[in-house]
Amino acid sequence: MPDPQTSVEPVVKEIVLDAPDSKVWEALTNKDELKQWCFNMNAFKPEEGFEFQFYGEKDGTKFLHLCKVLDVQPQKKMKWLWSYDNIPGDTFVTFELFAEHNQTKLRLTHEGLEKLPQDENYAKANFIEGWNMILGKLLPDFLSTKMKG
Repeated sequence: MPDPQTSVEPVVKEIVLDAPDSKVWEALTNKDELKQWCFNMNAFKPEEGFEFQFYGEKDGTKFLHLCKVLDVQPQKKMKWLWSYDNIPGDTFVTFELFAEHNQTKLRLTHEGLEKLPQDENYAKANFIEGWNMILGKLLPDFLSTKMKG
């Protein structure tokens, strides 16, 4: 079996959220909501061609993310080009939403991670861990609070 840490298979994470797709979409596309549970962006618009950046941090080191919205289908799908300042290799992040009664299934796909340097900063395992935290805890907790409010 191929090693999931080094294979060219994308990272795919699916979760079911206790919120309608409209609320999940808003959490993914409203910069004021995004910064409450995920990335603090100075500017973000869910519009094709919109370029944005934000800093991520790992063990005290900051990483400038350079991103561009490539595809938007409101309340259904959004795809970003996801790269790093002065680091070779473009990756792609796709968010897909599937309405299921009062819940929403969210599928995240992060492709191209094998193109990044496979070191302690950009190893695939880091992205798996990061998305598990972001989608497994931070987003559900934010939506839970939002649904009560």
